[in-house]
Amino acid sequence: MRIFNITFCLLFVVSAALQYNDPDPWVWIPLYLFGAACCWQAFRNRYYPVAYLAGMLGYGIYALYKLLERDGAWDWLTKHDAANIAATMKAETPWIEDTREFFGLVILIVVLLVNYLYAKRKNDRQHSTLRAN
Repeated sequence: MRIFNITFCLLFVVSAALQYNDPDPWVWIPLYLFGAACCWQAFRNRYYPVAYLAGMLGYGIYALYKLLERDGAWDWLTKHDAANIAATMKAETPWIEDTREFFGLVILIVVLLVNYLYAKRKNDRQHSTLRAN
């Protein structure tokens, strides 16, 4: 888990830094830095399940919006035949930008979910060990 968390911590910090030139950096920099902070704490063996749940809820609501909005990920899938969204770094159409943002949110959700499940399993094991003694 330590390698998993330090890897995603670094990836989320880099992702936050790359948002500097984005049209809405005030939204995306904090979103990525929250994920980085959660991974950093987990790397240090400090788990915060409530923070993971709050993050997943917030990211999930925003991901749903990015999925269903006009030119969102659903339009990319159904109207644009899931065209390549990684061919160039420049998002030449709105559906490319919105679809990339959707998948960024999905990655954040998955990472927080992994940490949440790990923390829950770790907590359950500690409680069962205490009960056994």
